[in-house]
Amino acid sequence: MISLNGAKMEDAITRSRREMVETQIRKRKITDARVIDAMMETPRHIFVPEEFRHKAYKDCPLPIGENQTISQPYMVAVMTQLLELKGTEKALEIGTGSGYQTAILGLLAEQVYSLERIPALLSKARSAIESLNYHNIAMKVSDGTLGWKDFAPYDVILVTAGGPSVPDSLIDQLKTGGRLVMPTGDRKTQVLKKIVKTPSGKRETTHEACTFVNLIGKHGWEDGE
Repeated sequence: MISLNGAKMEDAITRSRREMVETQIRKRKITDARVIDAMMETPRHIFVPEEFRHKAYKDCPLPIGENQTISQPYMVAVMTQLLELKGTEKALEIGTGSGYQTAILGLLAEQVYSLERIPALLSKARSAIESLNYHNIAMKVSDGTLGWKDFAPYDVILVTAGGPSVPDSLIDQLKTGGRLVMPTGDRKTQVLKKIVKTPSGKRETTHEACTFVNLIGKHGWEDGE
């Protein structure tokens, strides 16, 4: 049984999430109804450390520990929309982080595989996702720049950290016709790149300017550079 105070708190959280969707998502460049619905359904606050939960639905990234962040809601929506998910895809995510983007993918794809290099973050993300009773998400600690060959090829790959370029190891694990979205640039500023794998190679387009945490790994930045 939910107490009166608990019910009021839930109402306030729902209002905050609805306001986030209306002002940060709908009024900008997000038109994919499935993405909008997933952003409304997913409780971002459970993926945010307790001390920052009052800011969970604000238009900004937030610290989640280990010098990492949960992405700005709008950027989550932009990257997800670029994947063009229909609900039948096998998706690979590089950089589980808080697990929020993972949860969004879990609502929109048939199966999600997610890699995180920091064990403490993966543990927290797994707990949050399990609390939502998802059954189509697999996660493990690994160097995400190597991908997850066991389940390749993938319909879509989403990289939630910025690297100097898109690793060939990830493109190799993408199906022909598949889509990959990743921020590339230097260690401080990037732009979103979308790659569509074609029978003859790849087609690349450039999208939003952005700033992400660094993609650390064999085919990314070296830790401590």
